[in-house]
This record gives sequence, C-alpha cells and structure tokens, in this order.
Amino acid sequence: MDEDWQEADLERWLTPYLEALGNKTRRRMCPAYIAGLIGPGDRKSIQPMAARSNAIPYDRLHHFIGAGLWDSAPMEATLWKQADELVGGDGSWLIVDDTALPKKGKASVGVAPHYATALGKNANCQTMVSVTLASGEVPLMLSLRLSLPESWTSDVARMQKAGAPMPLQEYRTKPEIAIEEIDRVIAAGLRFGCVLADAGYGLFAPFRQALSERDLRWAVGIPRHQRVYPADVQLSYPNAGRGRRRMRHVPDVKSMAAHAMLEGAKWREVGWRKGTKCRLTARFAVMSVRIADGAPQRIDSAGAQHMPGEEAWPVGERRSNGERKYYLANLPGDTPIKALAGAIKARWVCEQAHQQLKGELGLDHLEGRSWTGLHRHALIMMAYAFLQSRRLALAGRKKKSPRPASPTPPCRQFAGRSLNACLAQPRIIVLIADLERFPHDLTQRGFPLLR
Repeated sequence: MDEDWQEADLERWLTPYLEALGNKTRRRMCPAYIAGLIGPGDRKSIQPMAARSNAIPYDRLHHFIGAGLWDSAPMEATLWKQADELVGGDGSWLIVDDTALPKKGKASVGVAPHYATALGKNANCQTMVSVTLASGEVPLMLSLRLSLPESWTSDVARMQKAGAPMPLQEYRTKPEIAIEEIDRVIAAGLRFGCVLADAGYGLFAPFRQALSERDLRWAVGIPRHQRVYPADVQLSYPNAGRGRRRMRHVPDVKSMAAHAMLEGAKWREVGWRKGTKCRLTARFAVMSVRIADGAPQRIDSAGAQHMPGEEAWPVGERRSNGERKYYLANLPGDTPIKALAGAIKARWVCEQAHQQLKGELGLDHLEGRSWTGLHRHALIMMAYAFLQSRRLALAGRKKKSPRPASPTPPCRQFAGRSLNACLAQPRIIVLIADLERFPHDLTQRGFPLLR
C-alpha cells in the first residue's frame, strides 16, 4: 500500500467525524491534522507538521486547533461509538489513570509542579486524567481531561485568560474528575465489565464508594496500610460502665492493615499472560474482608476508627524481585484467583497506550497554552483509534487467510529505520501491537524494530 492509499483510507475512516464539523475548511483541516500526527517526524506540534506538508497552511491549522469555533462533542460521541463497536463488551475493562505532560514556563493552562511517574520526580507539567476502554491487549482512549491544581482554580483572572470553561473552573480532585468521566461513559451506553485504577485512585474511599453506588465492578490498587476488618466482624451495642447506654454499635474486633491481614492467607503462584520470553507469574493471596471506610466513630481506648464498610477482596502480590503490591476488588465471591490477578494486571495496556500516544503521536508536543487548544489536541485519540482499527482489521484478515512465508520477514524489512519513519508505512501497523512487549526505554528512544 502506498502513502496516497493510506491517506484515502484515513479520510474514509474519518467521514463520520467530518460530518459533524459542517464547515468545508474544518473538514479539510481535521484529516490534515490527524495525518500529521500519524505521519513521520519527531515533533508533532503544529508548526513542524505544517512544514512537512505543503497542503497544510500553518495559520489555518493553528486556528483550527487553538481558536476555531466548533464543538468537539459530536466527534467525541463518534469516537466512543466506534470504540464500543471495536472493543466494548461485558469482558472489557474501563481503565482510569492519569498522565503528565512536562512543560516549561507558567502560562500553559493547568501547569504546576506535579509528581511525574515517567520522570520519577516532581516536575513542571500538566496532568490529564484518562479513561480507556480496553479488551485484551487492545486499548482505545476515550477521554483526556486536564486536572486543574488549586493554584489555578483560585486565580480567576488566570483561568479566564486560559479559556477554562466556567463549569470546570472549580477545583476537583483527580478521583472526582474520573467519576464525572465515568458517568459520561455510562450515560453514552458504552459496554464494559469492570473499572480498573491504580492506588492513586484506589486509596480514596469516596472513589470506591462512588463506583459501588453505580453498581459497578471494580479492582483498584491500595496502599499496604489500608485498614480492613475480618469478613465475619460483628457489630454490637456494648454496655456502658456508667452513664447513658451506647447509642451506636461498635465492631467486636479492631481493624488492621491489609498487608497484615494477608500475611496469614494462602499464597499461590498465578500466571496471567504470556510475556516476550515466558509466562508472567507472581505469588498472590486473597481473602474476604470488610473495608474500614465507614463513618468514623470513637471506640473506647482505640480512639476514632472507621466502621466496617462493604465486603471486598484484598489481593496481595509478591513479585519475583521481592516487591509487594496490594489491591482491592469487589468482584463476585466465586471469582477464581487467576481471574482476579488478570483483572489487576489488565491496567498495563493503558500505560502502554500513554507511552505510544506520547512517543509516536505527539501527545506531549502541543505548544499552545489554552484549555481549548489542549483538549482539541487530545483528538489525538482519533488517530490512535484509527491505528487500532487498522491493527484489528489486519489481524482479522491474517487469521482468515494466512499469508505465505516470505523470504524476508516483515519486521526485517523495517530494520534500521526509526519508529516514526515506519509509521508512515501501513504495513508497520501490525507491528505496533508488539510495542506493548518492548521495553519502555527502547520505544522511547526510537530504536529500530529488530527481532
């Protein structure tokens, strides 16, 4: 397939998105922008993309993203519909996470010192809460929403200058933003079976409780000191030694840290998926408890304690390097431990999606400063969905009609070329699936694809 065919294929795939734009110029700018993100080149900000294509005037492309008067909501609705058709279902995951976009200066909307996981330190950056729909090893990003720190929401003039919408100018924590986005996903009718999140979200009781209130299944990371009660904890009204009778019941045992509760559980080796060299395994333990996230109450000499909340499964993981991780899940009681481990570990596809969006599609390359420009640049999700749809289509054709053995393996034909250069070739899309199994540092540095 030549490059002209690829562009025509992209335009056909974008047809339902373009119908919502109306204006003829906008319908021309949108495919040009998406093609610029997918195409070759190390820098995916507007000026370099325009310089690489004579068909894209810089000023018009800049106006389209930064200041054009058009609504992105219909395009988002189209993206969600396509995502549901591609990977939606009862066996799919809805993964909540966040990603940091390093920035210099103070003018870009929402920029402030944050801890950036990718950098391993505090850095000046924007933080975006992401929601991803995934099935197996195929993730599709649904939402990227900026988390505004209090240093911004408390400065009205700064917020207005950045163009932040009035309803979103109030400070919200990342878990609160995530719940708002999940509500939008539910309202749109997307299908998924379980919500996944790391300990940055799982440690907040209101986040877990909000998911349960919506009758959602969830599996989240927690800190090791998360307090829990035994599943058979009893509540009673103890007799007071003097004075009035107790008005509130209290548990008959004290809560304890999740890691301490799991020490006495049975640990067993569990594998959850096949890696590049062997099956990935670790030792897991699970038991039924009640989470100590109810209303706080003073209990005799123990002081203020949280009362027992809903029943859940704490899961402990002992990795081969000695590291230990802990999780909570409210999956059904008959869920096998292998399925619990698979749910917990399914979050990795979201991390790989962030890596690919940044490394190959320029998620962190935008040089604009406004709220509108940043969230329109997040239309990069459309480019990612296009590549994933091609990946699924090619994988389906390969299963139906296996191609005869070639004297030169496809991956060898791309040896010595950068990943960005390879992205311009449609055949490499089937190889992008394998980036999930490449070490993070190789894909970040654009090493050639070799086997």
